[in-house]
Amino acid sequence: MRATIEVADIFRAAGSAYRSAHAGHLSLDQLKVMSAIETCRTAALGGHVEACTDCGHQRIAYNSCRNRHCPRCQGATARAWLEAREADLLPVGYFHVVYTLPAEVADIAFHNKALVYNLLFKAASETMLTIAADPRYLGARIGITAVLHTWGSAMMHHPHIHMIVPGGGIAPDGRWLSSRPAFLLPVRVLGALFRRLFLTRLIELHDAGRLAFFGKLAGLSDRRAFQRHLAPTRKKRWVVYAKPPFAGPQAVLAYLSRYTHRVAISNSRLITFDQTGVTFHYKDYRCTGADRKQVMTLAANEFIRRFLLHTLPRGFHRIRHYGLLAGSARKDSLAQARSLLEVAPAPDDAGVTQETADPRPPCPCCGGTMIIIETFARGCRPRAPPAARQTNRETIHDPA
Repeated sequence: MRATIEVADIFRAAGSAYRSAHAGHLSLDQLKVMSAIETCRTAALGGHVEACTDCGHQRIAYNSCRNRHCPRCQGATARAWLEAREADLLPVGYFHVVYTLPAEVADIAFHNKALVYNLLFKAASETMLTIAADPRYLGARIGITAVLHTWGSAMMHHPHIHMIVPGGGIAPDGRWLSSRPAFLLPVRVLGALFRRLFLTRLIELHDAGRLAFFGKLAGLSDRRAFQRHLAPTRKKRWVVYAKPPFAGPQAVLAYLSRYTHRVAISNSRLITFDQTGVTFHYKDYRCTGADRKQVMTLAANEFIRRFLLHTLPRGFHRIRHYGLLAGSARKDSLAQARSLLEVAPAPDDAGVTQETADPRPPCPCCGGTMIIIETFARGCRPRAPPAARQTNRETIHDPA
């Protein structure tokens, strides 16, 4: 069922004025996101006409934009991705680990998204693999699925990595080593190594002249100023948070379905959109219990600005796999893990033909099967039906 208010409604109503007010200050990627969301599932993208094979009911379905920042287009993408990941699950506990950047570094990341977000992935994954391989902690090679989020609940810039990690791994001698039931790795050790790896490589990027600085950060192009800016981050604890393990594989999938293809704000969080602005739900993590869920109202321009803060660089992968789940070794590593855990191997997809589920909802009148009877191109509309009146299943044509 369509949400009462959608992000697309806000962009269609206020997007044109926002583009005019910020002409020359929006990136091409941001403009493309705005255009995609505004035209998603409208005649601008074309579509098709479906008809019920039983009762003849017809409906028009417009094409989706398929932009990864569009709230309406992520559901089907997430379902397909999850079906592929379900075969990767092992019968062990899974942990949720979060790596967060301090504010001083997040400011730098905002103007250097591709470089710093990529560094965030590399430093966090290397930290996990290094500490897990240390015999003092686990002594095994683990698997990691990592997802980048760049927002907090109020849509402010807050880059962090969510990881799903199985509770165990393969030792150098080929054994499977399990973690403790409610403990994976020490977070203070993870945080210290993560801080060192990240800052060392961030300084290397600065020395190579690859970082850009604008506005109030323009002075950081000077190396000494850059070092002074980072000095407080060397003394503070970098937040690495590990949650208790999930209650079984299905809980892992439920979590992944909420996190992997999430955008800055979902349509379900929107409450109202009127002359006063956009009102939506958010969580204030400084509060606990029922007080955590709060309501915020932003002017439409500010809402759009915050949404566009999270536009990713073109071609940037926000879901990545490491260790046992890395693409080149995933199949063999999982097969070895299943053998060590004495569980049945995953079904081989090769040579197995699975019937694809019909993506079209059933007929709203009788529940019958809907088939496509007409398609129309971008900017076009479906042809009007023949002039006819239908009474008691008998069709009476209008006179010429």
